Amino acid sequence: MATLIKNGEVVDPEKGTVKKADLIIEKGVIEKIVPQGSFDPKRSNIRIIDASKKLIVPGLVDMHVHLREPGHEYKETIATGAMAGVAGGFSALACMPNTLPPNDCRSVTEFIIEQAKKAGLCRIYPVAAITMGQKGETLTEFGDLKRAGAKAVSDDGFPVVNSEVMRRCLEYASFQGLAVISHSEDTALSTGGVMHEGAVSTRIGLAGIPAASEEIMVYREIALARLTGCPVHIAHVSTANSVDLIRRAKEDHIPVTAETAPHYFTLDHSAVIGYDTNTKMNPPLRTEKDVEEIKRGLKEGVIDVIATDHAPHSMLEKHLEFDKASFGIIGLETALPLTLNLVREGVLKLAEAIRKLSCNPANILGIDGGHLFEGAIADLAIIDSDDEYVLQEKDIHSKSKNTPFIGKPLKGRNDLTMIGGKIVWQRNG
Repeated sequence: MATLIKNGEVVDPEKGTVKKADLIIEKGVIEKIVPQGSFDPKRSNIRIIDASKKLIVPGLVDMHVHLREPGHEYKETIATGAMAGVAGGFSALACMPNTLPPNDCRSVTEFIIEQAKKAGLCRIYPVAAITMGQKGETLTEFGDLKRAGAKAVSDDGFPVVNSEVMRRCLEYASFQGLAVISHSEDTALSTGGVMHEGAVSTRIGLAGIPAASEEIMVYREIALARLTGCPVHIAHVSTANSVDLIRRAKEDHIPVTAETAPHYFTLDHSAVIGYDTNTKMNPPLRTEKDVEEIKRGLKEGVIDVIATDHAPHSMLEKHLEFDKASFGIIGLETALPLTLNLVREGVLKLAEAIRKLSCNPANILGIDGGHLFEGAIADLAIIDSDDEYVLQEKDIHSKSKNTPFIGKPLKGRNDLTMIGGKIVWQRNG
């Protein structure tokens, strides 16, 4: 059955345009994009979706999520994570390898892909481990993992401390056409810390993680990218100096890209006052200055991608003393409204914000996605950017509920997600 989506505003992140138009979708692709009201549906077997006062955007692509399966299904499964993803407007998720066992071999990669097919929701792209067991010592079989379906490699959650191992990783991954995602952390500086090291940590008596623990490794990755000429992607950038290092690397034409997460441009370390363990994450929430520089980095294009670092934990890991609780928060269902806040603040234009949530991560991963043009696969979302609400725990589709935004007012959310021309999620219906 063909579908007509009418009366909406089409956001094309590649062209940087927002215009009123209607979409005709047939056989899983966008058949036509026509001026609003110009298409007369004469066929009786055409489905009509009215997108009045709403935005039509490419399906969002999150290149940094933790789906916990295999091994920690009590926190999240591929199916529940995919449901949270489509509810948030995401058509594709790239899942990190810190599962149990870790995704360091063909069999785990194939298992993830098979579970995603069973779920039948969004597209799932496995990110394989850089090293066996994520121990930072022996490289995994990149070619075998690529053939099994991996789109990138990372030891996310664990830094590759040995610079020679990381150098070889960049070289071999580049040869195989795999993106390299760096978890930039000097654990000699960060171990034992539970929040940003600064005035707030001193005042409330929690052990700190200095900004330098991130910045030292960001500099290392940039130096290795310069040495090898191979691209590297910096995950979850949180500090002002990291942004400056990446800015200068790009000015020197070093092949580096970067992402941040919505919590790093929304909250600062003062949110930890009160010891809410849902404000505990790694890297930690930083200072107001860092928040402003993250926003500046997004505005200037220094930071290419907004990713969630969706990290579900059950109450077993979060309802503890702050220093004992696990790091991480969920983010698939709050990324869109928090990013739209940047548009309202004038930090980003609407098309720029959607670009950082769609075609930019797709391009870095080398996958199809983030497109709205005739002939493109019909992966899209319909967004109500003016919907104001208070986030409730019952609204969350993830298996875990660890987010500091429960009970907070949000504005903007996804109404419908379509993948390959098929509606996989709809808020009302």
